[in-house]
Amino acid sequence: MSRIVTVLVTLLFTTVLFAHPWKPTHYVIIDTDAGIDDIRAISMLLASPDVRVMGIIASGGAVPAETAYVKIRSLLNRYHHEGLPVAINRNSPAATPTLPIPASMIYGDEQNIDPSVAEDHLSLISRLLEHESSKVKFVALGSLNSASSALQSVPLLHERLTEIVWSSSGTGENPGFNYSLDAKSAEEILSGTVKVSAIGPTTGPVKYNGALISMISEAGTRYSQLVSEILHSPAAAGHSFITNLTDEMVPLYLHYPGLFGECEEVDGIITLTADHDKLNEHFIKIVTGETVEKNQVIRAIPTDPEFYFEDLAPHVTDIIRRHGLEEWTAGVLTNELHRHLGVYAIVGVKMGIRAREYFNTGVDEFFITAHAGHRQPLSCLIDGLMTSTGSTPGHALLSVPETDQPEASATIEYKDMAIKITLRPHIAEMIAAELQEFNFVYGLDSNTYWELVRVNAIRYWRDFDRRDIFIIETL
Repeated sequence: MSRIVTVLVTLLFTTVLFAHPWKPTHYVIIDTDAGIDDIRAISMLLASPDVRVMGIIASGGAVPAETAYVKIRSLLNRYHHEGLPVAINRNSPAATPTLPIPASMIYGDEQNIDPSVAEDHLSLISRLLEHESSKVKFVALGSLNSASSALQSVPLLHERLTEIVWSSSGTGENPGFNYSLDAKSAEEILSGTVKVSAIGPTTGPVKYNGALISMISEAGTRYSQLVSEILHSPAAAGHSFITNLTDEMVPLYLHYPGLFGECEEVDGIITLTADHDKLNEHFIKIVTGETVEKNQVIRAIPTDPEFYFEDLAPHVTDIIRRHGLEEWTAGVLTNELHRHLGVYAIVGVKMGIRAREYFNTGVDEFFITAHAGHRQPLSCLIDGLMTSTGSTPGHALLSVPETDQPEASATIEYKDMAIKITLRPHIAEMIAAELQEFNFVYGLDSNTYWELVRVNAIRYWRDFDRRDIFIIETL
């Protein structure tokens, strides 16, 4: 009997792991002073599907809070995570004088970003907790000022907070930069009841070695690209700190605590114990998003062009290079589900991936109201939306209301936010005109009609950039 129970428990455990691939292990609120190591650590956390970044707080430290806000908002906009909220802690202390290198670094377009209208950090934390029932971790990449003020002012944080993970190179008698920014807040937190994991080096810096720098340069993701740009930045050239792994230890610790031994502590700081080869391997797993299994039945959708039919094969590598593996995977699955390569199905895939990108979410995380109606070919868009987002009728995450004016658009509701995403009118008109002409000349029962649709679907899959073809309105 005990053997049967053991087998059943093992099977159940395996089933649970694969039944909820969309639910990350870590729900985090990040507090940052926008140092260069912060930017790299945030990029790692954003890259990992096993982390859900709920929101980011810009605080004073390496630069003033207002400058940090501009840096973080521009960074997220660069990554096309425009819907990921950023708030500001206007009462947090900053270094005097401001550190010149973090202040001079440019991560994205800083025009029209106004910190004076940014939400207060306490308001954001309250709002995030009201709309997310999961337990959360507070990731502090600077001082503990924001954590301290939130614990004093946001009662719900005491119920939901499991841990503060703090990047710190020293406390107490051996204070590091982040401790010294606000020693009072640090002592209040460290002497309190909330679990604090202080992560950092104590016997000297851990460095990006040549092998890791090369691996990052070759990783090929938007996040690894920015980390590589920072490492090779002329603005930071010659400064020893540029190659120090400091705040980056936090995402490494969250994902792979085994790299830090049995939570080995030196002067209260949890330190890395793994060798550099293991560090490099696990760093790359995070920054390339290879921290969880993403599929349910197969390990991966093939990327070898020889696996595909002759008309699609020449474009496979180009599509993946232009639009990423996530869109490629969703496109393959959608068209197999749809039973033919369809133009609107491809538009739906790109629309769904763009919406996930906007909020930086996984699958099964938002409710969709599709405005495409129930008549083909426009309604084919819905298959792409479902497959790329996981928002299916079976999950009660999709609605397709009757409408007399169908259009290639959808309303996306995520937490307390909502957007409407619409295919640009001139593109919608072009697609409709082409399909109408094919139908007029050849008819729906003609093989030629479907061959021409297939040709256009492949061309649009390759050429349409999801960041350009849609209008996104906040609601």
